[in-house]
Amino acid sequence: MRDVIYLDRMEQAETLLKPQRVEVLRQLAAPRSCTEVAEVLDQTPQRVHYHVKQLVKAGLATQVSERRVRGVQEGLYQAAARSYWLSPRLVGRIGSLDELALGHLVDLAEQIQVDVAALDRSSELPSIGVSGEIRVPPEERQRFLAELQTTLQELFTRYGGAEGDAFRIALACYPKGEDR
Repeated sequence: MRDVIYLDRMEQAETLLKPQRVEVLRQLAAPRSCTEVAEVLDQTPQRVHYHVKQLVKAGLATQVSERRVRGVQEGLYQAAARSYWLSPRLVGRIGSLDELALGHLVDLAEQIQVDVAALDRSSELPSIGVSGEIRVPPEERQRFLAELQTTLQELFTRYGGAEGDAFRIALACYPKGEDR
């Protein structure tokens, strides 16, 4: 089972975003048969089987084994991942963006999701996550943003050569909620 599957196809999103299927998928955190899931959800095995087949077809669940129960082959299914992330691009872009637009942050967050979902989590990965709050008076905003941009550009220039391990640096700077 993967940690994350990044959903960027409309068919996958449409398959997942049905309340009954979300519940079925939750029950498939561990391998289970459609009959076992049906008992927990108080549904018929046929109804659960239909939803499971749709999840398998979309790549959101997999059949992990089979067993014989009262002379009938019964499939055991499991969710394909622990988490599913939906691409904001599924909704589509409305209007144009520049580097200072909040929509640019949505694109940046999506790029981070794509990159993180693609990482191989079977080994220890060198990474860092930093979050904090900086308070800047309105009259200092432009100076602060320019200084931040200059500092990062210096790092990109210093470590931007063609050799060595590649790291992506993503920084989001935005007003924090109501207490701006």
